[in-house]
Amino acid sequence: MAAKATVFKVSLQIADMDRHYYADHQFTLAQHPSETDTRMMVRLLAFAINASETLVFSKGLCVDDEAELWDKNLSGEIDLWVEFGQADEKWLRKACGRSKQVVLYTYGGRSVPIWWQQNQQAFARYENLTVINFPEDVVKQMEVFVNRNMALQVSLSEGQVWLSDANNSVLIEPETLK
Repeated sequence: MAAKATVFKVSLQIADMDRHYYADHQFTLAQHPSETDTRMMVRLLAFAINASETLVFSKGLCVDDEAELWDKNLSGEIDLWVEFGQADEKWLRKACGRSKQVVLYTYGGRSVPIWWQQNQQAFARYENLTVINFPEDVVKQMEVFVNRNMALQVSLSEGQVWLSDANNSVLIEPETLK
């Protein structure tokens, strides 16, 4: 019998001073059995950074042909395609061809600079691709928020992200690689 996803209830208050976006989001987040807490929190952080009324989590790890997080307009076109990890060039080429904007969030620590050096030249040709790295130590700190019922606040200002709950807070300074 296959392991089932772990379900998390999330209440997310977002104050994005950079984009002038202020909203509360309530949703259920499913953690695939093979997904770590770290990766799930990176997905949640990416949601907060790109939040809109139409941004949604897709079937993600279970479906090869979908972004893990995307924003579609009313005509079904993909405005934003969000991926995670150290994706290969073939997959990102496909995403860039299907979406107006693609954002890849990396979080792998010491392996990211090596991966980036190997792929930087190939990625340069995709004008609609942005690559952002979350420092490994900060990503590990975010695990303190993992709880089956999460009530989190996110404040974004001048490229910095503060993630907090009733007891903890973490400063995240994403590094834009491309």
